[in-house]
Amino acid sequence: MTPLRLLIADDHELVRHGLRRVIEDIPGWQICGEAVTGRQAVALARETRPHIVVMDIAMPELNGLEATRQICAAAPTAAVLILSMHESEELLRETRAAGARGYILKSDAGAALVDAVTALAAGKTFFTAGISPHARPGNPAETAALTPREREVVQLAAEGRSSKEIAVTLGISVKTCETHRTNILRKLGLRSVTDLVRYAIRNKIVEA
Repeated sequence: MTPLRLLIADDHELVRHGLRRVIEDIPGWQICGEAVTGRQAVALARETRPHIVVMDIAMPELNGLEATRQICAAAPTAAVLILSMHESEELLRETRAAGARGYILKSDAGAALVDAVTALAAGKTFFTAGISPHARPGNPAETAALTPREREVVQLAAEGRSSKEIAVTLGISVKTCETHRTNILRKLGLRSVTDLVRYAIRNKIVEA
């Protein structure tokens, strides 16, 4: 029987350790990689081709939603299970729109992880108790107005990166980065980086 290959993506070592212990206790399951940033998760998904990606929604450099979108495009056979601290139907809608097939609370992970992974491996979906699995997919209008690259710039800027640092991370010129910043502020009706940080926190792009 082919082993079920799982990729773990979480920036906290203790969380990854806990997930690793649960996964390695199940016969036929194996961990094919561990990522500490969203960008690393995308790269590892391309490289290792996991069956399941267990993804923290609050990842540095590239948040879990954006990482999920890119993984679904780069490794379409992988099913993404989102881990979140927030019990929110809005976030559920966003994760479904991003392409994730499951959503569980971190507080429930000890009890629900095995059931969730088993469901996704069987081609089903799995949603944490208390959140409706019938929530209609769709991004908030203001977030949807941004391009994928602009959403990446928003997160990195909200994390305090300079234009030069963002340019290096994304492989673009500083001038292009500044153009993205200008377009983002115009589209969102914001005036400053401080406003942008508040927007990113409000939309769960970064953690407060």
